[in-house]
Amino acid sequence: MRRAGFAIAGILFSLIAWAVPPDPRGTPSSRPVLFDDSLAPPPDHPAIGYFDYVRPLRDPVSVLNRKIQQGTAQLRFEERAGYLRSVLRALDVPLESQIAVFSKTSLQTERIEPANPRTIFFNDSVAVAWVRGGFIELASVEPEQGVIFYMLEQHPAAKPEFIRRDDCLRCHISEISLSVPGMMIRSRYTAPDGMQRLVFGGYTTDHRSPLEERWGGWYVTGSAGSARHMGNAMVVDEEHPEAMVTPQTLHSASLEGEFDTGAYLSPYSDIAALMVFNHQMHMTNLLTRMGWEIRAALHDKRKPAGLLRDGAKELVDYLLFVEEAPLAGTIRGTSGFAEKFAARGPSDSKGRSLRQLDLEKRLLRYPCSYMIYSDAFDSLPEPARAAIYGRLWQILSGEEKDAKYARLSPSDRKAIVEILRETKKGLPEYFQTAVR
Repeated sequence: MRRAGFAIAGILFSLIAWAVPPDPRGTPSSRPVLFDDSLAPPPDHPAIGYFDYVRPLRDPVSVLNRKIQQGTAQLRFEERAGYLRSVLRALDVPLESQIAVFSKTSLQTERIEPANPRTIFFNDSVAVAWVRGGFIELASVEPEQGVIFYMLEQHPAAKPEFIRRDDCLRCHISEISLSVPGMMIRSRYTAPDGMQRLVFGGYTTDHRSPLEERWGGWYVTGSAGSARHMGNAMVVDEEHPEAMVTPQTLHSASLEGEFDTGAYLSPYSDIAALMVFNHQMHMTNLLTRMGWEIRAALHDKRKPAGLLRDGAKELVDYLLFVEEAPLAGTIRGTSGFAEKFAARGPSDSKGRSLRQLDLEKRLLRYPCSYMIYSDAFDSLPEPARAAIYGRLWQILSGEEKDAKYARLSPSDRKAIVEILRETKKGLPEYFQTAVR
Protein backbone atom coordinates (compact mmCIF):
# COMPACT_ATOMS: atom_id res chain seq x y z
CA MET A 1 0.00 0.00 0.00
CA ARG A 2 1.39 3.38 -0.98
CA ARG A 3 1.82 6.16 1.55
CA ALA A 4 2.00 9.87 1.01
CA GLY A 5 2.96 12.93 3.02
CA PHE A 6 1.32 16.22 2.14
CA ALA A 7 1.50 19.76 3.48
CA ILE A 8 -1.43 20.68 5.69
CA ALA A 9 -2.85 24.17 5.94
CA GLY A 10 -3.30 25.76 9.34
CA ILE A 11 -1.63 25.68 12.72
CA LEU A 12 0.35 22.58 13.67
CA PHE A 13 0.23 21.24 17.17
CA SER A 14 3.45 22.00 19.05
CA LEU A 15 3.45 18.58 20.68
CA ILE A 16 4.47 16.91 17.42
CA ALA A 17 7.76 17.23 15.61
CA TRP A 18 8.35 15.91 12.11
CA ALA A 19 11.13 14.09 10.33
CA VAL A 20 11.42 12.53 6.89
CA PRO A 21 12.98 9.07 7.11
CA PRO A 22 13.05 6.72 4.15
CA ASP A 23 9.77 5.03 3.36
CA PRO A 24 10.06 1.23 3.76
CA ARG A 25 9.27 0.95 0.05
CA GLY A 26 11.96 3.43 -0.93
CA THR A 27 9.92 6.63 -1.39
CA PRO A 28 10.69 9.54 0.97
CA SER A 29 7.59 10.64 2.87
CA SER A 30 6.59 12.42 6.07
CA ARG A 31 6.41 10.52 9.30
CA PRO A 32 5.71 11.89 12.78
CA VAL A 33 8.19 11.67 15.63
CA LEU A 34 6.42 12.30 18.92
CA PHE A 35 7.99 13.91 21.96
CA ASP A 36 8.15 11.70 25.03
CA ASP A 37 4.75 11.15 26.62
CA SER A 38 4.98 9.23 29.87
CA LEU A 39 1.22 8.69 29.86
CA ALA A 40 0.99 6.64 26.67
CA PRO A 41 3.21 4.17 24.80
CA PRO A 42 4.84 5.72 21.73
CA PRO A 43 3.49 4.55 18.36
CA ASP A 44 6.81 2.93 17.49
CA HIS A 45 6.92 0.84 20.69
CA PRO A 46 7.75 -2.78 19.72
CA ALA A 47 4.40 -3.97 21.08
CA ILE A 48 2.53 -1.35 19.03
CA GLY A 49 4.37 -0.95 15.71
CA TYR A 50 1.99 1.66 14.32
CA PHE A 51 4.53 2.56 11.64
CA ASP A 52 5.23 -1.06 10.69
CA TYR A 53 4.18 -0.79 7.05
CA VAL A 54 5.06 -4.41 6.24
CA ARG A 55 2.66 -6.20 8.57
CA PRO A 56 -0.78 -6.69 6.94
CA LEU A 57 -3.46 -4.55 8.56
CA ARG A 58 -6.96 -5.76 9.43
CA ASP A 59 -8.88 -2.52 9.27
CA PRO A 60 -11.78 -2.37 6.77
CA VAL A 61 -10.05 -0.03 4.30
CA SER A 62 -6.88 -2.12 4.16
CA VAL A 63 -8.93 -5.25 3.58
CA LEU A 64 -10.90 -3.56 0.78
CA ASN A 65 -7.70 -2.18 -0.73
CA ARG A 66 -6.19 -5.65 -0.98
CA LYS A 67 -9.35 -6.99 -2.62
CA ILE A 68 -9.29 -4.21 -5.22
CA GLN A 69 -5.65 -4.80 -6.07
CA GLN A 70 -6.28 -8.57 -6.28
CA GLY A 71 -9.22 -7.99 -8.60
CA THR A 72 -11.85 -9.48 -6.27
CA ALA A 73 -13.55 -6.13 -5.59
CA GLN A 74 -14.24 -3.11 -7.75
CA LEU A 75 -15.25 0.51 -7.21
CA ARG A 76 -17.55 2.35 -9.56
CA PHE A 77 -16.91 6.01 -10.44
CA GLU A 78 -19.93 8.31 -10.78
CA GLU A 79 -20.06 11.80 -12.20
CA ARG A 80 -21.65 13.45 -9.18
CA ALA A 81 -19.66 12.10 -6.24
CA GLY A 82 -16.93 10.01 -7.84
CA TYR A 83 -16.22 6.85 -5.88
CA LEU A 84 -18.16 7.91 -2.78
CA ARG A 85 -21.33 5.85 -3.20
CA SER A 86 -19.35 2.78 -4.25
CA VAL A 87 -16.97 3.12 -1.30
CA LEU A 88 -19.87 3.36 1.14
CA ARG A 89 -21.43 0.24 -0.34
CA ALA A 90 -18.16 -1.70 -0.27
CA LEU A 91 -17.50 -0.78 3.38
CA ASP A 92 -21.13 -1.32 4.47
CA VAL A 93 -21.52 2.29 5.59
CA PRO A 94 -25.16 3.47 5.56
CA LEU A 95 -26.00 6.54 3.51
CA GLU A 96 -28.41 7.55 6.29
CA SER A 97 -25.42 8.18 8.57
CA GLN A 98 -24.46 11.36 6.67
CA ILE A 99 -23.50 14.29 8.87
CA ALA A 100 -22.13 17.55 7.51
CA VAL A 101 -19.47 20.00 8.70
CA PHE A 102 -19.30 23.58 7.40
CA SER A 103 -16.41 24.86 9.54
CA LYS A 104 -12.99 24.91 7.93
CA THR A 105 -11.31 21.82 9.35
CA SER A 106 -9.46 18.73 8.08
CA LEU A 107 -6.93 18.38 5.28
CA GLN A 108 -9.33 20.05 2.83
CA THR A 109 -9.86 23.25 4.79
CA GLU A 110 -9.68 25.54 1.78
CA ARG A 111 -12.56 23.76 0.03
CA ILE A 112 -14.93 23.70 3.01
CA GLU A 113 -17.50 26.42 3.68
CA PRO A 114 -21.23 26.58 4.47
CA ALA A 115 -22.05 26.45 0.75
CA ASN A 116 -19.71 23.45 0.27
CA PRO A 117 -19.71 21.38 3.48
CA ARG A 118 -17.71 18.25 4.19
CA THR A 119 -19.93 15.22 4.69
CA ILE A 120 -19.05 12.27 6.90
CA PHE A 121 -20.57 8.79 6.78
CA PHE A 122 -19.76 6.12 9.38
CA ASN A 123 -20.32 2.68 10.81
CA ASP A 124 -18.70 1.01 13.85
CA SER A 125 -15.23 0.79 12.35
CA VAL A 126 -14.80 3.33 9.57
CA ALA A 127 -15.64 6.97 8.80
CA VAL A 128 -15.72 8.22 5.22
CA ALA A 129 -15.49 11.96 4.54
CA TRP A 130 -16.16 13.73 1.24
CA VAL A 131 -16.13 17.34 0.16
CA ARG A 132 -17.25 18.39 -3.31
CA GLY A 133 -14.24 19.08 -5.51
CA GLY A 134 -11.83 17.19 -3.28
CA PHE A 135 -10.70 13.68 -2.44
CA ILE A 136 -12.25 11.09 -0.16
CA GLU A 137 -10.80 10.86 3.37
CA LEU A 138 -11.14 7.70 5.46
CA ALA A 139 -10.48 6.89 9.10
CA SER A 140 -10.44 3.13 9.58
CA VAL A 141 -10.13 1.30 12.91
CA GLU A 142 -7.43 -1.37 12.97
CA PRO A 143 -8.34 -3.61 15.93
CA GLU A 144 -4.90 -3.38 17.54
CA GLN A 145 -3.33 -0.29 15.97
CA GLY A 146 -6.11 2.24 16.42
CA VAL A 147 -7.26 4.53 13.65
CA ILE A 148 -5.44 4.40 10.30
CA PHE A 149 -5.99 7.32 7.93
CA TYR A 150 -6.33 7.12 4.14
CA MET A 151 -7.25 9.13 1.07
CA LEU A 152 -8.74 8.13 -2.26
CA GLU A 153 -8.24 10.39 -5.25
CA GLN A 154 -11.38 11.16 -7.25
CA HIS A 155 -10.10 10.13 -10.68
CA PRO A 156 -11.34 7.10 -12.65
CA ALA A 157 -8.83 4.24 -12.51
CA ALA A 158 -8.81 0.53 -13.29
CA LYS A 159 -7.77 -0.24 -9.72
CA PRO A 160 -8.21 2.82 -7.50
CA GLU A 161 -5.95 2.73 -4.45
CA PHE A 162 -6.44 3.97 -0.90
CA ILE A 163 -3.28 5.81 0.16
CA ARG A 164 -2.26 5.91 3.81
CA ARG A 165 -2.02 9.43 5.22
CA ASP A 166 0.07 9.57 8.38
CA ASP A 167 0.18 13.36 8.19
CA CYS A 168 -3.34 13.27 9.67
CA LEU A 169 -1.63 12.42 12.97
CA ARG A 170 -0.60 16.05 13.26
CA CYS A 171 -4.06 16.54 14.72
CA HIS A 172 -5.20 13.01 15.42
CA ILE A 173 -2.65 12.22 18.12
CA SER A 174 -3.35 14.64 20.93
CA GLU A 175 -4.77 14.83 24.43
CA ILE A 176 -8.21 14.82 22.82
CA SER A 177 -7.54 11.41 21.24
CA LEU A 178 -5.98 10.13 24.51
CA SER A 179 -2.49 10.32 22.95
CA VAL A 180 -3.17 7.47 20.52
CA PRO A 181 -4.07 7.65 16.80
CA GLY A 182 -7.74 8.33 17.19
CA MET A 183 -10.78 10.45 16.60
CA MET A 184 -11.91 13.86 17.80
CA ILE A 185 -15.05 15.93 17.54
CA ARG A 186 -14.96 19.63 18.23
CA SER A 187 -17.64 22.28 18.45
CA ARG A 188 -16.60 25.81 17.45
CA TYR A 189 -18.16 29.19 16.98
CA THR A 190 -18.06 29.60 13.22
CA ALA A 191 -18.40 32.62 10.93
CA PRO A 192 -20.54 32.70 7.73
CA ASP A 193 -17.42 32.01 5.65
CA GLY A 194 -16.67 28.84 7.62
CA MET A 195 -13.76 30.28 9.57
CA GLN A 196 -13.61 29.20 13.20
CA ARG A 197 -13.86 32.09 15.64
CA LEU A 198 -11.38 30.67 18.13
CA VAL A 199 -11.46 33.85 20.21
CA PHE A 200 -14.81 32.67 21.60
CA GLY A 201 -13.45 29.27 22.60
CA GLY A 202 -14.97 25.92 21.81
CA TYR A 203 -15.65 22.44 23.07
CA THR A 204 -14.55 18.83 22.63
CA THR A 205 -17.62 16.64 22.23
CA ASP A 206 -18.66 13.20 23.41
CA HIS A 207 -21.82 11.85 25.04
CA ARG A 208 -20.96 13.60 28.31
CA SER A 209 -21.21 17.03 26.66
CA PRO A 210 -24.33 19.12 27.32
CA LEU A 211 -26.30 19.61 24.13
CA GLU A 212 -25.89 23.38 24.33
CA GLU A 213 -22.14 22.89 23.75
CA ARG A 214 -22.47 20.57 20.75
CA TRP A 215 -22.25 20.92 16.98
CA GLY A 216 -20.82 24.39 16.47
CA GLY A 217 -19.69 24.37 12.82
CA TRP A 218 -21.92 21.38 11.98
CA TYR A 219 -25.19 21.24 10.12
CA VAL A 220 -27.98 19.52 12.08
CA THR A 221 -31.29 18.28 10.72
CA GLY A 222 -34.07 17.18 13.01
CA SER A 223 -35.15 18.44 16.39
CA ALA A 224 -33.79 18.36 19.94
CA GLY A 225 -37.14 19.36 21.43
CA SER A 226 -36.72 22.30 23.78
CA ALA A 227 -32.96 21.84 24.08
CA ARG A 228 -30.50 24.30 22.55
CA HIS A 229 -27.41 23.43 20.54
CA MET A 230 -24.89 25.26 18.34
CA GLY A 231 -25.66 23.44 15.10
CA ASN A 232 -26.52 25.38 11.93
CA ALA A 233 -25.60 28.65 13.67
CA MET A 234 -23.05 31.21 12.43
CA VAL A 235 -21.58 34.17 14.27
CA VAL A 236 -22.69 37.42 12.67
CA ASP A 237 -22.63 39.61 15.82
CA GLU A 238 -19.10 39.59 17.23
CA GLU A 239 -20.29 41.37 20.37
CA HIS A 240 -22.92 38.73 21.12
CA PRO A 241 -21.83 35.38 19.65
CA GLU A 242 -24.47 33.54 21.68
CA ALA A 243 -27.13 35.32 19.61
CA MET A 244 -26.30 33.03 16.69
CA VAL A 245 -28.60 30.35 18.16
CA THR A 246 -32.19 31.01 17.09
CA PRO A 247 -35.39 28.96 16.69
CA GLN A 248 -34.53 28.65 13.01
CA THR A 249 -31.10 27.14 13.70
CA LEU A 250 -32.55 24.67 16.21
CA HIS A 251 -35.16 23.13 13.94
CA SER A 252 -34.20 22.23 10.39
CA ALA A 253 -35.98 19.46 8.52
CA SER A 254 -33.39 19.27 5.73
CA LEU A 255 -30.40 21.13 4.33
CA GLU A 256 -32.19 22.27 1.21
CA GLY A 257 -31.71 26.00 0.91
CA GLU A 258 -28.41 25.95 2.80
CA PHE A 259 -26.44 24.75 -0.26
CA ASP A 260 -26.90 22.72 -3.44
CA THR A 261 -28.04 19.46 -1.87
CA GLY A 262 -28.55 17.99 -5.34
CA ALA A 263 -24.77 17.59 -5.56
CA TYR A 264 -24.77 15.43 -2.40
CA LEU A 265 -25.99 11.92 -1.64
CA SER A 266 -28.42 13.10 1.04
CA PRO A 267 -30.05 16.38 2.11
CA TYR A 268 -29.64 15.54 5.80
CA SER A 269 -27.19 15.86 8.67
CA ASP A 270 -29.19 13.72 11.03
CA ILE A 271 -29.23 14.68 14.72
CA ALA A 272 -29.56 11.04 15.81
CA ALA A 273 -26.50 10.14 13.71
CA LEU A 274 -24.60 13.01 15.33
CA MET A 275 -25.53 11.74 18.79
CA VAL A 276 -24.25 8.24 17.99
CA PHE A 277 -21.11 9.63 16.35
CA ASN A 278 -20.41 11.75 19.44
CA HIS A 279 -20.47 8.65 21.62
CA GLN A 280 -18.58 6.33 19.31
CA MET A 281 -15.50 8.43 18.62
CA HIS A 282 -14.36 8.64 22.26
CA MET A 283 -15.28 4.99 22.83
CA THR A 284 -12.93 4.09 19.97
CA ASN A 285 -10.12 6.07 21.57
CA LEU A 286 -10.64 4.42 24.96
CA LEU A 287 -10.42 0.95 23.42
CA THR A 288 -7.24 1.84 21.53
CA ARG A 289 -5.59 3.40 24.58
CA MET A 290 -6.42 0.42 26.80
CA GLY A 291 -5.01 -2.00 24.24
CA TRP A 292 -1.81 0.00 23.75
CA GLU A 293 -1.10 0.37 27.46
CA ILE A 294 -1.56 -3.29 28.30
CA ARG A 295 0.36 -4.58 25.25
CA ALA A 296 3.28 -2.28 26.08
CA ALA A 297 3.25 -3.25 29.77
CA LEU A 298 3.23 -6.97 29.00
CA HIS A 299 6.01 -6.56 26.43
CA ASP A 300 8.14 -4.60 28.92
CA LYS A 301 7.44 -7.19 31.63
CA ARG A 302 5.81 -4.56 33.84
CA LYS A 303 3.01 -5.58 36.18
CA PRO A 304 -0.13 -4.06 34.64
CA ALA A 305 -2.42 -4.39 37.68
CA GLY A 306 -2.78 -0.64 38.20
CA LEU A 307 -3.28 0.04 34.49
CA LEU A 308 -5.89 -2.71 34.29
CA ARG A 309 -7.80 -1.45 37.32
CA ASP A 310 -7.80 2.23 36.40
CA GLY A 311 -8.25 1.67 32.67
CA ALA A 312 -11.18 -0.69 33.19
CA LYS A 313 -12.91 1.78 35.51
CA GLU A 314 -12.66 4.63 33.02
CA LEU A 315 -13.61 2.53 30.02
CA VAL A 316 -16.57 0.80 31.70
CA ASP A 317 -17.96 4.07 33.06
CA TYR A 318 -18.04 5.37 29.49
CA LEU A 319 -19.32 2.04 28.13
CA LEU A 320 -22.30 2.28 30.52
CA PHE A 321 -22.96 6.00 29.92
CA VAL A 322 -22.51 6.72 33.63
CA GLU A 323 -21.79 10.42 33.07
CA GLU A 324 -23.97 10.90 29.99
CA ALA A 325 -25.49 14.37 29.68
CA PRO A 326 -29.27 14.04 30.13
CA LEU A 327 -31.57 15.07 27.31
CA ALA A 328 -34.01 17.92 27.88
CA GLY A 329 -36.37 16.93 25.10
CA THR A 330 -37.10 14.26 22.53
CA ILE A 331 -34.53 13.92 19.75
CA ARG A 332 -36.07 13.36 16.32
CA GLY A 333 -33.94 12.70 13.25
CA THR A 334 -34.92 13.11 9.64
CA SER A 335 -32.90 10.65 7.56
CA GLY A 336 -34.09 7.32 8.97
CA PHE A 337 -30.74 6.74 10.64
CA ALA A 338 -32.18 5.63 13.99
CA GLU A 339 -34.16 2.81 12.39
CA LYS A 340 -31.28 1.76 10.14
CA PHE A 341 -28.86 1.74 13.08
CA ALA A 342 -31.13 -0.33 15.33
CA ALA A 343 -31.74 -2.89 12.60
CA ARG A 344 -28.06 -3.83 12.53
CA GLY A 345 -28.47 -5.72 15.82
CA PRO A 346 -27.62 -8.20 17.20
CA SER A 347 -30.90 -8.76 19.04
CA ASP A 348 -31.84 -11.19 21.79
CA SER A 349 -34.83 -13.54 21.79
CA LYS A 350 -37.05 -10.70 23.05
CA GLY A 351 -36.04 -8.45 20.16
CA ARG A 352 -33.89 -6.20 22.37
CA SER A 353 -30.64 -4.74 21.09
CA LEU A 354 -27.91 -2.48 22.44
CA ARG A 355 -28.37 -0.46 19.23
CA GLN A 356 -31.93 0.57 20.01
CA LEU A 357 -32.01 4.31 20.60
CA ASP A 358 -34.02 6.03 23.31
CA LEU A 359 -33.56 9.70 22.34
CA GLU A 360 -35.93 10.97 25.02
CA LYS A 361 -33.92 10.93 28.23
CA ARG A 362 -30.68 9.39 26.94
CA LEU A 363 -29.04 8.06 23.79
CA LEU A 364 -29.61 4.30 24.16
CA ARG A 365 -32.67 2.43 25.39
CA TYR A 366 -30.34 -0.01 27.15
CA PRO A 367 -27.30 2.04 28.30
CA CYS A 368 -24.40 -0.18 27.32
CA SER A 369 -22.35 0.65 24.25
CA TYR A 370 -22.81 -1.48 21.14
CA MET A 371 -19.04 -1.07 20.72
CA ILE A 372 -18.67 -4.06 23.04
CA TYR A 373 -19.27 -6.10 19.86
CA SER A 374 -16.48 -4.37 17.93
CA ASP A 375 -13.30 -6.01 16.68
CA ALA A 376 -11.38 -3.42 18.69
CA PHE A 377 -12.96 -4.77 21.88
CA ASP A 378 -12.51 -8.42 20.97
CA SER A 379 -8.85 -7.80 20.01
CA LEU A 380 -7.89 -6.34 23.38
CA PRO A 381 -5.27 -8.39 25.25
CA GLU A 382 -6.92 -11.06 27.38
CA PRO A 383 -5.99 -9.37 30.70
CA ALA A 384 -7.65 -6.15 29.49
CA ARG A 385 -10.87 -7.91 28.48
CA ALA A 386 -10.90 -9.79 31.79
CA ALA A 387 -10.53 -6.55 33.75
CA ILE A 388 -13.27 -4.84 31.73
CA TYR A 389 -15.68 -7.75 32.14
CA GLY A 390 -14.91 -7.91 35.85
CA ARG A 391 -15.62 -4.22 36.36
CA LEU A 392 -18.72 -4.42 34.15
CA TRP A 393 -20.08 -7.25 36.28
CA GLN A 394 -19.36 -5.37 39.51
CA ILE A 395 -21.65 -2.60 38.34
CA LEU A 396 -24.34 -4.60 36.55
CA SER A 397 -24.64 -7.18 39.35
CA GLY A 398 -25.19 -4.50 41.97
CA GLU A 399 -21.96 -5.23 43.85
CA GLU A 400 -20.73 -1.68 43.20
CA LYS A 401 -22.56 0.67 45.60
CA ASP A 402 -21.15 4.05 44.58
CA ALA A 403 -23.98 6.56 44.27
CA LYS A 404 -23.03 7.60 40.75
CA TYR A 405 -24.16 4.22 39.42
CA ALA A 406 -27.69 4.72 40.76
CA ARG A 407 -28.67 6.16 37.39
CA LEU A 408 -28.50 2.57 36.12
CA SER A 409 -31.83 1.27 37.36
CA PRO A 410 -32.26 -2.38 38.36
CA SER A 411 -34.31 -2.93 35.20
CA ASP A 412 -31.54 -1.35 33.08
CA ARG A 413 -28.90 -3.58 34.60
CA LYS A 414 -31.03 -6.71 34.30
CA ALA A 415 -31.86 -6.00 30.65
CA ILE A 416 -28.24 -5.31 29.71
CA VAL A 417 -27.07 -8.57 31.30
CA GLU A 418 -29.82 -10.56 29.58
CA ILE A 419 -29.00 -9.03 26.19
CA LEU A 420 -25.29 -9.68 26.61
CA ARG A 421 -25.90 -13.30 27.64
CA GLU A 422 -27.59 -14.02 24.30
CA THR A 423 -25.60 -11.79 21.96
CA LYS A 424 -22.02 -11.42 23.18
CA LYS A 425 -19.60 -14.21 22.38
CA GLY A 426 -16.91 -14.90 24.97
CA LEU A 427 -18.90 -13.50 27.89
CA PRO A 428 -17.51 -14.86 31.18
CA GLU A 429 -19.51 -17.60 32.86
CA TYR A 430 -20.20 -15.47 35.93
CA PHE A 431 -22.56 -13.31 33.84
CA GLN A 432 -25.01 -16.22 34.14
CA THR A 433 -25.42 -15.40 37.83
CA ALA A 434 -28.62 -13.64 38.85
CA VAL A 435 -28.49 -9.84 38.97
CA ARG A 436 -29.25 -8.41 42.41
